[in-house]
Amino acid sequence: MATKPPAGDPVQDAPQVAPPKHAAAGLPAIGYTALVAQQQMGVARATRTLLKVNQKDGFDCPGCAWPEGDKRHVAEFCENGAKAVAEEATLRRVTPDFFAAHPVSDLAGRSGYWLGQQGRITQPMYLPEGADRYEAVTWERAFEIVADELKALDSPDEALFYTSGRTSNEAAFLLQLFAREFGTNNLPDCSNMCHESSGSALTETIGIGKGSVSLEDLHQADLIIVAGQNPGTNHPRMLSALEEAKRAGAKIISVNPLPEAGMERFKNPQTAKGLALGGQKLNDLFLQIRIGGDQALFRLLNKLIVETEGAVDELFVREHTHGYEEFAEAARAADWDETLAATGLTRAEIEQTLSMALSSRRTIVCWAMGLTQHKHAVATIREVVNFLLLRGNIGRTGAGVCPVRGHSNVQGDRTMGIFERPAPAFLDALEKEFGFAPPRHHGYDVVRSIEALRDGRAKVFFAMGGNFVGATPDTEVTEAAMRRASLTVHVSTKLNRSHAVTGRRALILPTLGRTDKDVQKSGKQFVTVEDSMGLVHSSRGNLRPASPHLLSEPAIVARLARATLGAGSRVNWEEFEQDYATIRDRIARVVPGFEDFNARVAEPGGFRLPHAPRDERRFPTATGKANFTAAPVEYPTVPEGRLLLQTLRSHDQYNTTIYGLDDRYRGIKGGRRVILLNPEDGRELGFADGSYADLVSEWKDGVERRAPGFRVVYYPTTRGCAAAYYPETNVLVPLDSTADTSNTPASKSVIVRLEQSATV
Repeated sequence: MATKPPAGDPVQDAPQVAPPKHAAAGLPAIGYTALVAQQQMGVARATRTLLKVNQKDGFDCPGCAWPEGDKRHVAEFCENGAKAVAEEATLRRVTPDFFAAHPVSDLAGRSGYWLGQQGRITQPMYLPEGADRYEAVTWERAFEIVADELKALDSPDEALFYTSGRTSNEAAFLLQLFAREFGTNNLPDCSNMCHESSGSALTETIGIGKGSVSLEDLHQADLIIVAGQNPGTNHPRMLSALEEAKRAGAKIISVNPLPEAGMERFKNPQTAKGLALGGQKLNDLFLQIRIGGDQALFRLLNKLIVETEGAVDELFVREHTHGYEEFAEAARAADWDETLAATGLTRAEIEQTLSMALSSRRTIVCWAMGLTQHKHAVATIREVVNFLLLRGNIGRTGAGVCPVRGHSNVQGDRTMGIFERPAPAFLDALEKEFGFAPPRHHGYDVVRSIEALRDGRAKVFFAMGGNFVGATPDTEVTEAAMRRASLTVHVSTKLNRSHAVTGRRALILPTLGRTDKDVQKSGKQFVTVEDSMGLVHSSRGNLRPASPHLLSEPAIVARLARATLGAGSRVNWEEFEQDYATIRDRIARVVPGFEDFNARVAEPGGFRLPHAPRDERRFPTATGKANFTAAPVEYPTVPEGRLLLQTLRSHDQYNTTIYGLDDRYRGIKGGRRVILLNPEDGRELGFADGSYADLVSEWKDGVERRAPGFRVVYYPTTRGCAAAYYPETNVLVPLDSTADTSNTPASKSVIVRLEQSATV
């Protein structure tokens, strides 16, 4: 039956291994999509639901933030999107009887995969102090518990309000409004862990912390560089855009420590060529770089461009940029030998890259976590911007910066004010619109929130979606910090690890999903999201909610605000709950670019937010121009006998949500505790293919962080580099190992040693 979850927690320490694939999607993707949809939803419900995904009159996929074009396919989703929808629209249910049968101590011993497979949570659940079982409570009692804890704090800054990227614009705006009227800027969010480095670098260099390209720009580019990103697993619909770019004549360079099937060949499951004729080869050049070597690569490319006569767009540099001379001096000092050692590339590969860059009139650089999660991540992205500025490739059709976001509204949440360091202009607009004085001091980001919980400076943790415990670094430290809280609250659709690692008291508040109909007092509602390229559009669920006891995210925030702030609030929270159009009216008066919000979002496909660098070649930076930068290049060094580890997703995974135990493209089946290791490194370190190792990270604090029982898989990785899945390896990432400026956990550059495993 479609309603039956896995009976037990499967063993995950004995995976089967086959050679990696060299093409993505195709018939296997169709088959697996159909299987998962049938298992979770049944055939009729699956058909009705999937045909509404990413349609103009449907709902936004709860998976990635990749944009849709104006013309939509009937099946406008990828395999991973279908998995995300199936898990949300599942017929499986987690009722109070489930919690009665499964104490927290049992849930804590289950895998993330097993927890997620149990289905949708149906009622508010409360874990009293000293208890080991959640019990059902009314919504009124749940809000009373949270409000009492918040009002008992010595300072509003003892509360943390975390937001996942799945949250809608309307809910995010209300959450930041409530937090600031309550009196804190403690608004950590998932951006702190992923693209904060992008926002930091882009705000400094071009004045806006977002990408500058549209989907149409990708289709018109001459050269697309995909660095530190795996579209085949993490953003599969991007492959269609790359395919179209290739048909139009674009060249594609992939920069990655691992060969990725999706970048080798794409078998588009919606075309005859993709299904029967072998698909489209995407890579024109694959640069198999050493982990963390991207800054050195782009710095050397910039040196070569500066030194090539006629290569620099001198008119653009003169009229639109600042700091060129200081940058050029630093670029000229780049050293070939140091760069070759840092990148692991050959001179011929770098010269070929240069030739392709010089032959391109319109260049786009795309990137994701492979660039953002290093100590020198912000400096690396600044160097990417330098590379584009040199040839005038920002503010030109078919060219620009393209940070590819993960969650479907992670960018929109930030636009709505979910930020621990808000701009004064945003706070001014908020104060003018609502008549209260929001706090001006900075709040805590994710890492500082964990530190505050650990040190007793924060006591209440409220999460709007996500799996905070599973997503954050230094697992043992994070879990100990969470257990010090007086109250942890999670607004959730399904179970995850965070529900089993609680404060002294805990609440689970079940909410509507993207697929669910949302009916309030004024009638059926819709919400809005912003995609990775700045398009804002509506999202409308079409399914009966999983339970009559669910509330929407806007309703949860509005009711909590009323319970906490009472009659003294300057905000009409009840009005917001009853009609989301009233929220959008207020957003329109607070957030630039959202003027006449309700009318514009009613148009099919929504509207595009303004972007001065893209639209006008105007750069709202401190200098009034795009800024070249000249940070020192950091060359990653690893002690002898150690490896540089990057954490990554499997193909059966979206962030911390585990859909299955396979990684089809990398040849892994039935397990997740694997370490992908270059065969020469394995033999040199004394670990045979198929042997088992404990991974032990090394950090300056001397603390042993160990992830036991990983199967060694010989894999075509870069020498000296290894890869393993998160969240299993989050335990290895020290809390204070973060990127300069952005404070993003450095999860892509962890120094580890391998020890013979005693657990397998």
